[in-house]
Amino acid sequence: FRLALIQLHVSAVKSDNLQRACGLVREASTKGAKLVALPECFNSPYGTQYFKEYAETIPGESTQKLSEVAKECSIYLIGGRSIPEEDGGKLYNTCTVFGPDGALLAKHRKVHLFDINVPGKIQFKESETLSPGNSFSMFDTPYCKVGLGICYDMRFAEMAQIYSQKGCQLLIYPGAFNMTTGPAHWELLQRGRAVDNQLYVATVSPARDEKASYVAWGHSTVVNPWGEVIAKAGAEETVVYTDIDLKKLAEIRQQIPILSQKRCDLYGVEMKK
Repeated sequence: FRLALIQLHVSAVKSDNLQRACGLVREASTKGAKLVALPECFNSPYGTQYFKEYAETIPGESTQKLSEVAKECSIYLIGGRSIPEEDGGKLYNTCTVFGPDGALLAKHRKVHLFDINVPGKIQFKESETLSPGNSFSMFDTPYCKVGLGICYDMRFAEMAQIYSQKGCQLLIYPGAFNMTTGPAHWELLQRGRAVDNQLYVATVSPARDEKASYVAWGHSTVVNPWGEVIAKAGAEETVVYTDIDLKKLAEIRQQIPILSQKRCDLYGVEMKK
């Protein structure tokens, strides 16, 4: 099946971002994409100073439009971090998924908050405004089961391993790595998660805006279970297409059967809630 990653140029005007995102989703569906993903922060600039201003409830304006366009195009739509979600007085970094009938299939709240300090390069603390999610998020399609993470979640190998154990064959991480962590770890982490768990990994970033207060690395990417990069964007706004070959995934798992060779008598990773 065909996967499309929309590397969107994000402005400060929410309505413009929504309109352009929906237009690119429609374009992707006309080119055969069955699963379409938007980037983290697709409807607002990224930064702790913006989260409260752009926050919405679910359902709300942004998710309603995503539901409508998913139904119109009869696709599975991963809404990136569709919005900073407001719920019960707290804010969450939340990704929503809608099915071909427009129904909400999954809502992933970013589990691991991006609190880092690289002296002289970047300091960022999502926990100043956001609360962490407390659950894994998976959804079924006629093609395969898909696991969700958001950006910093990708650094935690245990999360991807749980998804693999639960039968996921594709992991999607809407993300916005920056100009420090992007060139260093963006592709490396994706290839590691793919090879460790013998599955496809897709990441979808906003396009790079050098004038933004937080400059995203871009380079939305798809990696196959052999660890090969099979599709990759540059820094500009674009749509990346790739065909996910589940037959190839099955062949790799048969040739190198690490999933059945794990020494569960010696070690293990478990989902607690």
